Amino acid sequence: MNDQNGYELLDSGNGRKLERFGSVVLARPASQAVWQPSLPPEAWRRAHASFDREDGNRWFGRNELPEHWILDESGIRFHLASTDFGHLGIFPEQRAQWRWMRETIRKAKSLRPADAPMRVLNLFAYSGGSSLASAQGGASVTHLDASRGMVDWAAENAALNHLSTIRWIVDDATKFLHRELRRGKRYEGIILDPPTFGRGERGEMFKIERDLPEIMQLCRRLLSDDPLFLLLSAHTPGCSPQVLANVAAQSLAGLDGSFESGEMLLTGAPNVFPLPSGTYVRWYR
Repeated sequence: MNDQNGYELLDSGNGRKLERFGSVVLARPASQAVWQPSLPPEAWRRAHASFDREDGNRWFGRNELPEHWILDESGIRFHLASTDFGHLGIFPEQRAQWRWMRETIRKAKSLRPADAPMRVLNLFAYSGGSSLASAQGGASVTHLDASRGMVDWAAENAALNHLSTIRWIVDDATKFLHRELRRGKRYEGIILDPPTFGRGERGEMFKIERDLPEIMQLCRRLLSDDPLFLLLSAHTPGCSPQVLANVAAQSLAGLDGSFESGEMLLTGAPNVFPLPSGTYVRWYR
């Protein structure tokens, strides 16, 4: 049974998705949903609000939404709010990853000496789901995003979850990684979910097809002598599971461990088609 305070995919099709975020139901674009919806049109019309990008970014019924509300998902509490770009402050396709990293960290901590470090770096960290899950597992987390507004949002989520072992950084990812290397910093776990395209507050430009190989090489050098995992995910068309697996295998060559890759999915009841929403690869000890 789905948690009524959590997330649920209700339906998808015709390039749209119908989702429930707690008590709030929304219809938003999903270009990969090329099939027909399963629910009748009246079920979609009952959504509290909808968003589309056909003539620019537009909400319909946005004034019917709460200014913000709280979602409980995968053991993490999130502040949600509608943004001008149609985002809400959560990417629920990552929830399987949150559960995985929390349990992976907990298990590793139980097997390592009590004073062994468990440091996790989360790059392009958005509103902090992966940072919060890692902190819940017992890690000391460095959370980095180029947007001060998103870092502030993530810090609010950390407070909501009573987590205080997170260091907040507003910076360009590549510049920060170079500085961490010069400082001799190392991490047992690294998480990155790079955008297709991004721009920092000081005009720094990121393009995934150009910059991902360098970012991954820097991450490899930042892993400690006793690393636990590296998780790379992407929402970029063309970044298939195999593409990410190839990039990770090349960057992490020589490390003992296992690789897993696949699609991230939005899911609901058993009769609801899972909706692919990005890809991932993870290496772990």
